Amino acid sequence: MSRKTILLVEENTDYQQLLSLAFEKSNSIHNLTIVRDGVEALDYLFGRGKFDRLDLDLMPALMILDLHLPKLDGLEVLQRLRSETKTRLLPVVIMSASKDPQDIINSYSLGCNSYIRKPVDFRQLQKIIDRLSLYWLTLNEMPPTLGIS
Repeated sequence: MSRKTILLVEENTDYQQLLSLAFEKSNSIHNLTIVRDGVEALDYLFGRGKFDRLDLDLMPALMILDLHLPKLDGLEVLQRLRSETKTRLLPVVIMSASKDPQDIINSYSLGCNSYIRKPVDFRQLQKIIDRLSLYWLTLNEMPPTLGIS
């Protein structure tokens, strides 16, 4: 199995650390790249700012996106991703603490692939990460036109 990149877009450093630990404990061989806000996420994907030297032919295999982000919120990020040919097919899993039905509706309307509420229990988070990794990084077949790293 090839090593793939997961792009985590999460501002909360404590939750970043929990997700990093969950990926480590899942024995994931994949790379976890963390950005803290919506602007940084778009910069990463489009090779701007501090990411201007990235190979833009390679896309993450999965983006885990929080909704409540500084600078540009998750829904705006998702809308911009889906409006660009380069990122239109990138699998995006929203992971948010929001239970607001409108957030869920808006996320799916804008093209997210899955919506998961952030668990507060680490064991539950670990199970979610295990299943996300298995499905999106192992079982799921991506279109050949999307270069994946």
